[in-house]
Amino acid sequence: MGANTTTNANTYVSKVAIEVVRESLHFSAAHFTIFSATKRERIHGHNFRLNGIFECEVDSNGLCFDYGDLKQVLQSLCDSLDELFLIPADSPYLDISTQGKSTHVTFNDETISVPTQDIRLLPLRNITVEELANWVALQLANDKNFQSLGISKMTIKVASGSAQWGVVDKDLN
Repeated sequence: MGANTTTNANTYVSKVAIEVVRESLHFSAAHFTIFSATKRERIHGHNFRLNGIFECEVDSNGLCFDYGDLKQVLQSLCDSLDELFLIPADSPYLDISTQGKSTHVTFNDETISVPTQDIRLLPLRNITVEELANWVALQLANDKNFQSLGISKMTIKVASGSAQWGVVDKDLN
């Protein structure tokens, strides 16, 4: 006797992964990477990209959620970082102060002064794709609009170039 190879046409997958890759999910930002208490990169910029894979249950209509809602949340995060100088506020190697309309960032006795409106202080130890991917995942996990989508797991990818991605997996249950 052979195995039954017929498939029930009414059997549906209950959990799927939706991958979101869009040209518009990017942000241009300046930063420097800190390597030690005395060594850092020069200030430079990247056109960072954001992608994600989101696991969720498929509803009775054959849909996980309105993709437009997810894209809007992701775009909002990109927009919040666009055209800014990103500074890691939790770096043990930086001293950050604000005077008037300027923010002063001191590293190894060297001070960089930038208009405060052009800086985004992030609660990170460094501005790297690894840290940015984790930050994006945490922002999404705490966003009420994102929470309403019923996503159970996500993989967030942030790139600073075509071959260099920081990837973070986060369970949301």
